[in-house]
Amino acid sequence: MNVVIIGAQWGDEGKGKIVDYLAEDAKYVVRYSGGPNAGHTIVVDGKQFALHQVPSGILYKDKTVFLGSGMVIDAEALFNELQMLKDNGIDWEGRVFISDRAQLILPKYRTMDKERDAQRKRPIGTTGRGMGIAYAEKAHRDGVRLADLDWADKMAEFDGEDLEYINKYKDQLLSMRVDLVAKMHEFKKDNILFEGAQGAMLDIDSGTYPYVSSGTSCAAGACTGSGIGPHSIDKILGVFKAYQTRVGNGPMPTEFNEADESESELCRYVRDTGREYGVTTGRARRCGYLDLVALRYACRFNSMDGLVLTHLDIYDTMDQIEACVAYEIDGKIVTDFPSNVDMLNKAKPVLEKFDGWKTSLKEIKKYSKLPKNARKYIEFIEAFTETPVSIVSVGYERNETFIRKNPWK
Repeated sequence: MNVVIIGAQWGDEGKGKIVDYLAEDAKYVVRYSGGPNAGHTIVVDGKQFALHQVPSGILYKDKTVFLGSGMVIDAEALFNELQMLKDNGIDWEGRVFISDRAQLILPKYRTMDKERDAQRKRPIGTTGRGMGIAYAEKAHRDGVRLADLDWADKMAEFDGEDLEYINKYKDQLLSMRVDLVAKMHEFKKDNILFEGAQGAMLDIDSGTYPYVSSGTSCAAGACTGSGIGPHSIDKILGVFKAYQTRVGNGPMPTEFNEADESESELCRYVRDTGREYGVTTGRARRCGYLDLVALRYACRFNSMDGLVLTHLDIYDTMDQIEACVAYEIDGKIVTDFPSNVDMLNKAKPVLEKFDGWKTSLKEIKKYSKLPKNARKYIEFIEAFTETPVSIVSVGYERNETFIRKNPWK
């Protein structure tokens, strides 16, 4: 069975933990998009692992993981990450492979990435890791793939720092290179978990363009980035937080207004309690009310079979919770997510209020044991998005998760 996990918001939804949790029942895990700017935080037995390019399933000693064709690979960062895993007792050798069609990020791309964003009239807020340049070079047909590393004519195009960089990591990369299409066909009878990067609202085609990632972060990317066809996908799950966050620039209609004293206090509480700081950059994330208009849109264009709700426990102490059910734009109520950035920048959230539950959810292991008001909040989300909440997370540890509907069955 093939199960796809994507972020259903603007990234940082807790995908890493959910992939790690579901990987227990998978044999293989494939990361199909993104690059070194995608940080996944996983906590196992109180120990925290920050992963950026290596699929989350690597923490299980019996799993094999693949970096997919849709990824852009920073070799230096990758091998530093693998060394970190080794230093922490994770034996990864023989369990990490890279698609021969994956692209490489060259050193000059990082500088180009920062310079290009600085020159924009409306900066995107890129992490400066060179991903956008790598994807642009790929589209220009000037990029370099793992498949090209032993193609003499292609290698003759590079010199200086770039050639030195390629040669430094060439042998290691070649030792991990595989034909991912062939592997996916070989393993078609096994459970395979496909892991997206960033979030659906950062998808290059369906997200808040131009304030998006350069890769394909929607569910369809699992096909283009992993060497499988659409008929091979059995389940699609979208991970979302009980509130909203975003990193970098771009519209976010439900963002807390920090000029408003009550919303500023709420922002600090959510940011600090939810640890809303970037795994890769350390920068504070923008925070806001759960945007159900955007979430429903993400459910629709990704054909989601189920949702995974994380960070529900952040609301444990609150008397009241609010979520956005529509936008007010130029005096009109809008219930579908606009493609126009100017409209989104003008949008004011129309909020629905919910009573809090005023109790800790940490020890709860079954949906039926959740407080009544927590269940009401979840059931409202399900009705609004027309998508069931299949899994609920109430903490950072693996065991602080419970399944309502197992995606592997």
